[in-house]
Amino acid sequence: MTDQTPASLYGRHIEVLQARAAVALERGGFDHLVVPSGNLHYQVFDDRDYPYAVNPQFKAWLPLTRNPGSWLVVTPGRRPKLVYLQPRDYWHVVPRAPSGAWVEHFDIVVVRTPDEAIPHLPPAHRSAVLGEPQSTLGEYAPNNPPAVVAYLEYHRAFKTPYEIAMMREATRIGVRAHRAAEAAFRQGLSEFDIHLAYCAAARQDANELPYGNIVALNEHGAVLHYTELDREAPAQSRSFLIDAGASHGGYACDITRTYSARGDEFQALVDAVDAAQQRMCAQVRSGTDYRRIHLDAHLALAGILREHGVLTVSPEAAVATGVSATFFPHGIGHGIGLQVHDVAGFAAADAGTETLAKPDGHPYLRLTRTLAPGMVVTIEPGIYFIDMLLDDLRAGPNAASVDWSRVDALRPYGGIRIEDDVACTDGEPLNLTREAFAVR
Repeated sequence: MTDQTPASLYGRHIEVLQARAAVALERGGFDHLVVPSGNLHYQVFDDRDYPYAVNPQFKAWLPLTRNPGSWLVVTPGRRPKLVYLQPRDYWHVVPRAPSGAWVEHFDIVVVRTPDEAIPHLPPAHRSAVLGEPQSTLGEYAPNNPPAVVAYLEYHRAFKTPYEIAMMREATRIGVRAHRAAEAAFRQGLSEFDIHLAYCAAARQDANELPYGNIVALNEHGAVLHYTELDREAPAQSRSFLIDAGASHGGYACDITRTYSARGDEFQALVDAVDAAQQRMCAQVRSGTDYRRIHLDAHLALAGILREHGVLTVSPEAAVATGVSATFFPHGIGHGIGLQVHDVAGFAAADAGTETLAKPDGHPYLRLTRTLAPGMVVTIEPGIYFIDMLLDDLRAGPNAASVDWSRVDALRPYGGIRIEDDVACTDGEPLNLTREAFAVR
């Protein structure tokens, strides 16, 4: 059997990144790629730092996410160099000496102070320096050349086998935590306590997770990015929507599940959305326009609402009049990888000068590219009962498209969202999320 562990796949991953860097540098007219890992930021009028977030351009190469002050140097035709900051410090834990399967692929220089990195960096005027302004060190100020960034970000959509393996591990962690969260919901715990159960099962605290957990009971499921986390449990927990991910070596997973407290009509609606979502995941095929999946999702969800008596018009009419957007107001998903909402979602080509438009009337779609092998996307259809949008619909010309008594019956449950991370391949799509849930 072929070894498909991240360690065994890492060498080829670096080769791919080196080839991409060479083209990107040629496009921009530079000789070197210089990437700072990033620095700590401090809150204004205070000595508290914000949670550190590693530069995505840095962690694309290295599974290092807690190493501020380090630098990566890539020069075509040479072995990449890592300038690794390991300060002398008794206030904080000092990063361990470099170790792991990745080490053999880099020339590594250990420095004790940030300024010691300067002699190990190539000439600044011949370097594309990718990072945030706070990473400036001497004359090495990030210039983020558009041609270089556009090329690298466009091709980052195509994940290497190493990256798929890393995302698979992040997903395994996320699924374990989702199971713990569902168990906490079934026990009647509060949103805050469910969140704590999730973090404990993931073995990651809130700052290590790829995004803030959405843990929503009852009506809170109608708030798309609900992150308030009530400390007290409601008198009755009717429904539970959790949108939460996990991290592994710089890569993210993004998973959403919705549950009813009992086998009622809301659970039947959840089951219908789940079945439709799996059909949408099956559309993640090479050559498929992602916008098509989004538009098809509107028809499918409108059909479910019609079958469950919420809509009084055909799915086609609900989509044509915009009624479906009241119940499904966001996009079908986005690219995912080093970032939860991965970059270059609208890029028409790797020059970064042209974009692919969103469908008319669908402003919140985050990805408009045609799918190809290596791309990993989320598929996250939803049905929500959002007071603000429902009030607008009821006051407008299409109010008769809805059976408002059915809306009132379902409003206390908030909403439904089902989300999987799906990789496009040369054949059948690879659903990383369902794969992980299938393992007990």
